[in-house]
Amino acid sequence: MSPARRGQDTRDRVVGAAASLYRRQGCAGTGLAQIAQESGTRVGSIYHFFGGGKDALTEEVVRTSGAAYGALVAGILAEGPEDPVEALGAAFGRAADDLAASGYADACPIATIALEVASTHEPLRRATAEVFGEWLVGLTAFCRGVVDDEAVARDLATAVLTMLEGAFVLSRAARDTTALHAAGRGVVVLASALRDTHAAQD
Repeated sequence: MSPARRGQDTRDRVVGAAASLYRRQGCAGTGLAQIAQESGTRVGSIYHFFGGGKDALTEEVVRTSGAAYGALVAGILAEGPEDPVEALGAAFGRAADDLAASGYADACPIATIALEVASTHEPLRRATAEVFGEWLVGLTAFCRGVVDDEAVARDLATAVLTMLEGAFVLSRAARDTTALHAAGRGVVVLASALRDTHAAQD
């Protein structure tokens, strides 16, 4: 393996380890020494790849994990029922199953960081906001299959995202997936109503 490839592998391990630790115990509760141990490298190596230290690493985690998580959700929706309303409901059921399987540890990797940095770290706040914005673009495109109106579809996408994130918080706190299943049913009711209303106006 070339030195460049080894370096990239080490960098990827560091980002992956940081993302995993942030999901389990938060950004503030995770230090560089623990990230180094988890990734099988040294703190000095982390600074080699991320000259800005933990802040720079965390921003990379936000952007990398955000893109991966957005692609995961898009894949789940695409593999779901043909009816986009049913697919939205099924996605919440899948999220509930995945959260329970993780021992209620691994929910949304971005929300965990956003809650910690929104009022304290402007560059990281901007990074999380940009990721959420990218997710909304993808969800809005999917929701156009429910109602072919850009503004209404974006409102629905915003409701889906906020209900999902809120349900993750409640489910993790309760260590129970009731909130995710309830949110999924709520999304189906909302999406169905919007589709019916829009159809009646055409």
